[in-house]
Amino acid sequence: MMGLFSQAGSHIKRARGLSVDDRAPEDTEPDDTSILDENEGSVILSLISQLRVGMDLSKVTFPTFVLEPRSMLERITDFMSHPDLIFGAENCDDPEERFTRILQYYLAGWHIKPKGVKKPYNPVLGEFFRCRYDYPNGTQGFFVAEQVSHHPPISAFFYISPANRVCIVGELRPKSKFLGNSVSTTMEGENRIMLMGVPDDGEYVVTMPNMYARGILFGKMVLELGDTCVVKNEKNRLFCDLEFKTKGFFSGTYNAIAGRVRRGNSDTGEVSGRWSHVMEFKSIKSGSKRVLFDAAKDGQNIAPKYVPDVEQQEPYESRRLWKDLTQAIEERNMERATEAKSAVEDAQRELRRRREESGEKFVPRYFEKHDGRWEPKLKIPRGDSSEAIDAVQTWIWPPTTEWR
Repeated sequence: MMGLFSQAGSHIKRARGLSVDDRAPEDTEPDDTSILDENEGSVILSLISQLRVGMDLSKVTFPTFVLEPRSMLERITDFMSHPDLIFGAENCDDPEERFTRILQYYLAGWHIKPKGVKKPYNPVLGEFFRCRYDYPNGTQGFFVAEQVSHHPPISAFFYISPANRVCIVGELRPKSKFLGNSVSTTMEGENRIMLMGVPDDGEYVVTMPNMYARGILFGKMVLELGDTCVVKNEKNRLFCDLEFKTKGFFSGTYNAIAGRVRRGNSDTGEVSGRWSHVMEFKSIKSGSKRVLFDAAKDGQNIAPKYVPDVEQQEPYESRRLWKDLTQAIEERNMERATEAKSAVEDAQRELRRRREESGEKFVPRYFEKHDGRWEPKLKIPRGDSSEAIDAVQTWIWPPTTEWR
């Protein structure tokens, strides 16, 4: 354990202006790394005192300076930021083209991230986040996510745009471990995308890569995505095995991806590039290339989300629940942020204690479990009529909601 304390000295020395190499790791962007100030360096020791290599981090209290000022439930909306990549896919006659459009949607969700190495708030049981999207073509999209389980932590989410005939249902089950100088987060769960205009396609299922926060005790802190995930559509026998590559000690580059697309047992294309920059698809048959997503060019066209004003939100809505913590982080008031975070967590522990004493069982508001999957408590409308849109909006929000 003393070794960990000495390793932490690099962060603390850097915070105090002593001789530590402050250069960002090669190939990273300025926003990819974090530098601690003096106050932040001084609390590293309190974090280290809780850690053992290989331990589950679900009960570790992280200092507030590593927090991104939003809940994990809201961070999921990053994958709803470029819906135009899916809209209209149902009009593609070629199943491989529809599959490629789904692949584009998935790859476009990774470039959105906070500056440096940050983690969103851990949602409390029963917390929910909801928003609406208004698109340039006059259509709308609706999203809701809810923390349906605390042990293990499970976030269920649902997105639908009836007019564009796209529906996404999924769940995330993150598991974090301390690895020495890194923290790994295994992102279990999946996204299930449905093109409602092509019911014969069935579901497009997407899994997630793992996340690694490097350099938490010494060196610069860097966030990486790593390991293999899958995009698949079993009805059309289409699959993409996609590898998010972590940088080697002496070689490689940050944020690289590589993948092979196949139909049945035959390879049809290759995916390459960097998820923070440009990603391409190369057809094996023709040798032609196409850009799947260019983060610098296309990443600016993020669909804005509309959320009710905090004062209109319910007590367990994410932005209202964490508003004091968010304000303190934005003001860089670490002491106040710690108090605000503790207040929410202490209230949750007290609520859990009362439930245990009374035998009350928590029942999620928006989701229920069917055959091992979390599904919305809504019969998903298949049409694109105004009645379908009204049904979705009424289910998520009361009619009096005012937007900003």
